[in-house]
Amino acid sequence: MSDTGGPVDGDIVWTPDPERAATCPLATFTESIRRRGAIQDDDYQSLLRWSVEEPDEFWSAMAEDAGVEWRSAPTATLADASMPGAIWFPGGTLNYVDVALRRRDDEPAIIFNQENGDTDTLSWNELAEQVRRCAAGLRRLGVGRGDRVAAYIPSRVETVVVFLATAAIGAIWTVTSPDFGERSVIDRFQQVEPKVLVAIDGYSYNGRWHDRRTVVSRLIEGLPSLEHVVVVPDLGRAEATAAFVGDRDADPAVDVAGGTTDRSLVRWADLLAASDEPLITEAVPFDHPLWVVYTSGTTGRPKSIVHGHGGVVLEHHKLIRFHLDLTADDRFFWFSTTGWVMWNILIGGLVAGVPVVIYDGSPTHPDPERLWDLAANSGATFVGLSAGYIQNAMRTGHEPRRGRDLDAVRAVGVTGSPLASAGYGWLLDHVGADVFIASISGGTDVATGFIGSVPTLPIRAGALQGACLGVDAVALDESGRPVVGETGELVIRRPIPSMPTSFWGDPDGERYRASYFEHYPGQWRHGDWVRFDEDGSCVVYGRSDATLNRGGVRMGTGDFYGVLEDLPSVADCIVLDTTSSATPDGRLVLVVQPAAGVTADDEFTAGIRAALRTALSPRHNPDDIVVVERLGHTLNGKRLEVPAKRLFMGARLDEAVDPSAVDDPEALRILADAAARWLTAQPQAPGR
Repeated sequence: MSDTGGPVDGDIVWTPDPERAATCPLATFTESIRRRGAIQDDDYQSLLRWSVEEPDEFWSAMAEDAGVEWRSAPTATLADASMPGAIWFPGGTLNYVDVALRRRDDEPAIIFNQENGDTDTLSWNELAEQVRRCAAGLRRLGVGRGDRVAAYIPSRVETVVVFLATAAIGAIWTVTSPDFGERSVIDRFQQVEPKVLVAIDGYSYNGRWHDRRTVVSRLIEGLPSLEHVVVVPDLGRAEATAAFVGDRDADPAVDVAGGTTDRSLVRWADLLAASDEPLITEAVPFDHPLWVVYTSGTTGRPKSIVHGHGGVVLEHHKLIRFHLDLTADDRFFWFSTTGWVMWNILIGGLVAGVPVVIYDGSPTHPDPERLWDLAANSGATFVGLSAGYIQNAMRTGHEPRRGRDLDAVRAVGVTGSPLASAGYGWLLDHVGADVFIASISGGTDVATGFIGSVPTLPIRAGALQGACLGVDAVALDESGRPVVGETGELVIRRPIPSMPTSFWGDPDGERYRASYFEHYPGQWRHGDWVRFDEDGSCVVYGRSDATLNRGGVRMGTGDFYGVLEDLPSVADCIVLDTTSSATPDGRLVLVVQPAAGVTADDEFTAGIRAALRTALSPRHNPDDIVVVERLGHTLNGKRLEVPAKRLFMGARLDEAVDPSAVDDPEALRILADAAARWLTAQPQAPGR
C-alpha cells in the first residue's frame, strides 16, 4: 500500500468470488475442454497454453461455442500459419449477421441514450426487422457484395442498423464520427471509394447542435465514387434534414447546403420503406471484408485496416464472453464514438447475444458525471471507460455512487492507455468493492485485445491479468530473446483470426508487412513496451516508439504518467526523449499542462520533480519541463507522444503531424510553438 493508503504496483486488489468463478462462461468452457482430455488441469494457464499450442482445436471449439453455422463447411481450421498470410477456415462460408442476430425475442438488444435525455430501446426482433428493411433498401440502391458503404454518423440505433444491413448483403462497412473534420474523413473514405454515404445532418454535443450539412456537401464533392447519399436526421431536427435533402421531386440535381450534386439523395425513412423482401444474408468466405477501420493518422495518411467476417465473429465472441465475462443477462456499455474501434467491439456484444447500451453525446454534459448517470439509468452491468476518463474522474472528485444506484454494475472495462495503480483502488472504493476491473490492451489493428482480463484470476494493481486465449504474446529484449520479469517489445508469435486480412489499397502487402513484421520477420511487433511476470500478468508501459532512454536504461512513458496523473496540480502531460542516432545526448523533456487555477512557477515544477524522484528514481527527473496552456490528443483521445517527439527534435509541424487528425488544432499550434522556443534555447539545436 502507498503512503496514502492506496494500492501500489503489484498489490492484489481483487479476487474472484468462488461461486461466480466456478460458473462463469470461462470456467464452463475450461471444464468442457478438460472433459475432452485436451488439458489436465482446469486453471487458466493450462487453457491458455493449449489454446496457443493447438490452434486448430481451440479455434474450432471457439467457432462451435459462438454458434457459427457454416453455409459451406471449411476444409481445415488453420491451413497456413504464416505471418502475414495466415489462412483460416478455407472453404468455409458464413455471415457476421447470422451470428449477431441469431437471438430473436422481445428482450432489449439495444438501449440508446442521447445527450438531451431522449432514449430508445429496440428488442432483438425489432432490430432484425429494421435490418431486414435496411438491407432491402440498400439493395434497391444497387449495393451488393464487395461495395463499400461509408457512414459519417455518431453512435445511434441507425448506425447499428445500417452496419448490420451492410454486412448482411456482403458489402463492406466503414465509419467515422461526425466530430472528424472534412479533411480527416476524405483522407479515410477516398481510399475505399464508397458507393453510398450515410450521413447525419448534425449532432448534439455539450448542449449545442453542430450543423454538419456544409461538411457533408464537401464530402460529397470529395468522394467521386459516390452514387447515393442517405440522410439521417438528428432527433428533433427534421427541418434541417428537409433543407438538406431539398425537394427530390423537383430536380435530380438537389441543392445541398448551397451546392449541387448529381448523386441520388435518400431520406432514412425511405431507405427503410416497407418491403416484403426477407432478410437473406450473403454467404461469404471467412476472410471476406466486414469493415475497414483506420489508424489515427496523426503522422501520415491513416492506414485502412481490413478485417474479415469470420475473424471478427470469433474474436469478439471470445473477448466478450470469456474475458469480459458477459452473458445474455448483462447489459454491455462502453463509452465510445464511432471513430474508435471500441465502438466496433461494443456492437460485437450482439455476436455473444449480449444487449448493448449506446450513447450519442458528451460524457460530461450536462454534468461531469454524466456517464455514471447513464450507467445507473440504463441498468448497465458492464461500464467501459478510457483510462484517461478514470484519471480525470479521480482528479476532479467524481462520486459515482452518490445519489445513484450502481448495484447492477459488476464490471468496469478500461483501455486506451495504462491505468495507474491508484486508478484500480479508486474504482474499488468509488464504484464497488467487488467490481471486476476488466483492463484490456490491443488495438484498432486487430479489433480485439492481445492482453486482457481473466475473470477467474486475481487482479494486481497496475497490471493486466494475462494474455488472451489463443494469443502467443511475449516480451522480447533487444536481442530478440523472450524475457519474463523484464521489459521488452510486445510480440505475437502466432496468428489470430482477426489480424488484418490486408490494408486497403496495399495490393502487394508491402505496407502491411512493414507495419508489423519488418522488425521480427514472421512475428507481429505491436509497438508496445511491456513486462510479463511469472504469474502471467502483464504491465504495459506505453508505445515502444516513444520509449525513453536514460544512460542506456529504457523506461516506459507509462511510469511517468502513473505518477503525474496522481498530482492535482497537473491536468495533462507528455513525456518524450530526443535521443536518437543523430542526437545521442538527447534530452528528457516533460511537456505539462497545469490544472485549472495552478500557477506554473518554480514551486510547481519542483513538486513535479520531487514526485518523480520519490515514486520512481532520480533517473526519471526530466532535463526540462515545458509548460503549455493545453495539450491536444488524437481523435481517439490518446496522447500525441510521437508527434510531440518529432516537434521537439526539429520537425516542422506539417512533417510531424496531420492537424486534421487531432482534437484541438489550436493546442497543436501551442505545442509546436513551445517546441520551437525550446529548440531555440538549446546550445546545439537540431538543424542549426
